[in-house]
Amino acid sequence: MIGKFVRGLVLGLALTTGAAALADGGFIVVQSTTSTQNSGLLDAILAGFQEKSGIEVRVVAVGTGQAIKNAMNGDGDVLLVHSRPAEEQFVADGWGVERQDVMYNDFVLIGPQEDPAGLGGGDDIVAALKEIASARARFASRGDDSGTHKAELRHWGAAEVDVRAHSGDWYRETGSGMGATLNAAAGMEAYVLSDRATWIAFGNKDGMEILVEGDPRLFNQYGVILVSPDRHPDVKAVEGQAFIDWLTGAEGQAAIAAYQRDGQQLFFPNAQ
Repeated sequence: MIGKFVRGLVLGLALTTGAAALADGGFIVVQSTTSTQNSGLLDAILAGFQEKSGIEVRVVAVGTGQAIKNAMNGDGDVLLVHSRPAEEQFVADGWGVERQDVMYNDFVLIGPQEDPAGLGGGDDIVAALKEIASARARFASRGDDSGTHKAELRHWGAAEVDVRAHSGDWYRETGSGMGATLNAAAGMEAYVLSDRATWIAFGNKDGMEILVEGDPRLFNQYGVILVSPDRHPDVKAVEGQAFIDWLTGAEGQAAIAAYQRDGQQLFFPNAQ
């Protein structure tokens, strides 16, 4: 395990090695979500860390479920995802060192402007899903065990709708990332749950709009975890912890807050 003493030293070590670490091929692999890629966030903020530390960050952007599996297999040094129950289980099972909050935004329910289920202007996600099921209106699900998919299934459960019974009918599973699923929803004029950041950055909005938002149950928290070097000795614990310390520290949090698309802030830093 990485103790408090080591955690206090790793950032200073990384920063003093500077460009030498990069010259030696120093890099870490971050298993992250498609939303951090589709929104452009990591592309925008990583240069600051890499320039200061000399550590290159290589991002693998997949759904949260797959990112966690990859980390369990040792295919990464840091996990940056958005499904707190799964993250806490990852740490409890000994695959990760410690989970820390990083940032948040929210989910929104997107749908066609025609709005066949009559949801426009709503702020109750569970009531909205009940209406979609009642109307048998098309719904596009990622169906990929991502953080968004996990959240969607929780809301269907709260609505007491067994979507598995409707798979392939009005409920369509894409098995794809958020951007591809938004494109599929637009093509079939279907409802879809999306993180707000990806929706803001999404280019194909014609005929689609936010119909339900503002429900506290749509809160979307992101967490970061160092993969356990006890489970995987090849984990670059010093470099990985340096990245976590930067991301949850003043500079990383400021970079997250400063990132905007179309004049809108996409993520809100909340590291403790």
